Order: sequence, then structure tokens, then C-alpha cells
Amino acid sequence: MNLTLVPVARELFAQWQRARGSRTEVATRPFSRGWEDLLEDACLVSATDRNDAERDARLLETGGWIEIKSVRYRAHLIDRIVIPLSAEMRWREAFGFIPPSDEEARLIREFHWEPQLAFLREFRSNISFAELCQLNDFLKSGAGTREIVPIKERSLQIFGDEKRLDSLLNTSIFRPERLDLRNDFRCEVVGEPLPWKRGPIEAAHQPIIVIENAATWHSYCRWNEEQKLFSAVIYGCGNRFVDGVRYLGGVFTELGGPRRIFYFGDLDPQGLLIPQEASSRAQAGGWPAIEAHEWSYRQLLTLGAGRGQPWEGEPASSTLCDWLGDCAEPVRTLCKGGERLAQEHVGWDFLRSHKM
Repeated sequence: MNLTLVPVARELFAQWQRARGSRTEVATRPFSRGWEDLLEDACLVSATDRNDAERDARLLETGGWIEIKSVRYRAHLIDRIVIPLSAEMRWREAFGFIPPSDEEARLIREFHWEPQLAFLREFRSNISFAELCQLNDFLKSGAGTREIVPIKERSLQIFGDEKRLDSLLNTSIFRPERLDLRNDFRCEVVGEPLPWKRGPIEAAHQPIIVIENAATWHSYCRWNEEQKLFSAVIYGCGNRFVDGVRYLGGVFTELGGPRRIFYFGDLDPQGLLIPQEASSRAQAGGWPAIEAHEWSYRQLLTLGAGRGQPWEGEPASSTLCDWLGDCAEPVRTLCKGGERLAQEHVGWDFLRSHKM
């Protein structure tokens, strides 16, 4: 089974890699992701796509690539996908991140690299000598004079594979003071455009809110029509919001100017990391910082009390919850208990009878 051709496997590996793919220490807990979140992040939302994804997941489980956690009392429904620690090396190999042999390591140490890759002589990566040479050839060709292009176009030019540079972007060779995507390879990540719905005319000057998942976005759009709280409700689409931040300028132009940006998502480490990474990019682009919509998070903590789902990935860092303001401490307690809360607890049945 070629995992690189399986959409749900590609998204799962990309998220695993972002979470810890470039770490040198051995992980102590297996990486996992909620099934619905994974489907949304991979944009597998149609009935056909979902059916294909479930079939692929069952095949991956049969092959020992993943473990499937079912919904309690509904064994036919997938709740979470887990990459067992014992399978992590297989995933690395499937996506071409295999530690070089001793002979390859010698070649890497002794090769005459371009200045940008000189660090490779004292650095051991999981990238093959052949691919490193492809990067070197591009740098040697006068890359610094080229126009900035989308990353997939540059990746196809360098590797003959439009996705390979995306994969390498999350590895240690792109750490600070090593390679830089824009300066060295003259390309940039082009995120998915941000789907959004304009609020009522009475809310034209109000803040905007970004919602992580599709179901909650739909319910907040309905609620906003009645409550007139937000000038726009944006669908963040999970991890895709981090790269999609670049489109906020277009949203602001349509709305008549910048305004505060609130965010509401799942209460788990990944759900907290997304808006904070997006906030850094927004501020770098001259836009306002992204703030936690504390009212929504308070409702989630109340409605989800005692109903947390197990979180089997890496635990949240000690500072990740600080972004939540007054909600930080109860969320730290939730995370320390190895639990998460899906934002869908704050659904239409609740919203339609509540004001902010």
C-alpha cells in the first residue's frame, strides 16, 4: 500500500511530522488525531470522500499502520486514529524519511555543499544524499535571482514531485539559521482560501471570528444572523488556517478595514497551537493578533464538563494554554488529565437560546 497516494494517510503523516517529526528524542506517547478533525483538515468532506477515507483507514489498520479507536458503544464509527510508536519508523520509510546509511553519511560529510547547506557536514538528517544533492543543484543554479513562486511549483522543479518540499519543510533542515524557504528557494506556502460568511449589516463594524470546524462554523453563522455579533464568520478548516492567514487582507478589504480577530476551536493541544501559530503569521503580515473567544471557550468548558474524550497525543506544553486568558487554568487541568473537548459541544441547540 503506497501511503503517499492515500489522502487521509498524507494528512495524518503531515500532522505527526508537525507535532514531532523533527525531534531527536524518543516519543513516549503515540500520536493520535480525532477522525472528524482529520477529515476536515484533509478537506475530505463529501460523502464519497468520507467513505473512501474510512475504507483506507480500515486497510491501514489491517496493515498495522494505525490503530482505530471506535466511538463508545458504536463500534462501527471511528472516533480517533492512532499511530503506534512501533509503527513510526515504517511511516518515516513510507514517506521517504529514512536515516542515511553510514556510506551516505560519509558522502554527506565530504561533499562540497553550497554555503546554505554547509551545516550538513556536521549534521545528521533523515533525508537521502540524492535529495540533498537536488537541493544543492537548485541553489547552485542562481536561485536567489528567481521570482517567488508557490511551494508546489518549486518542489516539482527541484524534485519532480510537487509535494516533496512541503514534507521537508517540517524537518530540522528548515530550523532557524539553516534553510529558509523564501530566501533560499524563492517560494512560499500558498494556503487554501478562507471560506467566510459576511455578518448582518448591523454588525458591519464588529470583530470577526474564526471557527475551527465546519459543523460549528455553520451553527455560528446561523447564530450570528440572529445575534449580530460578528462582521464575518470564517471557517478555519483546522490546520489549514495557519497558511490561510495570508487571505485575511482580502477579508478586511471586503469588510472595509481591519478589526479584532477572535478564534474558537477544539480544546486539545493541536486546537490551541493552530490559532497561536496563525496569530504570529497575522502579526508578521501587519494584521491584529488572533485572540481567544473566551465566551465560547467558557461555554465549552461548562457544556463539556465530565464529557471529555481521551487525548492520546503529546501533552500540551506548560505555556500553550496561556493564550486562553481566564480559561487557561481549567484547560490546563483538562490537558493534564489526558482529555480533550470538541468544540461541537457548543452547538445550535445551545446557541439558539443564548446571548453573549
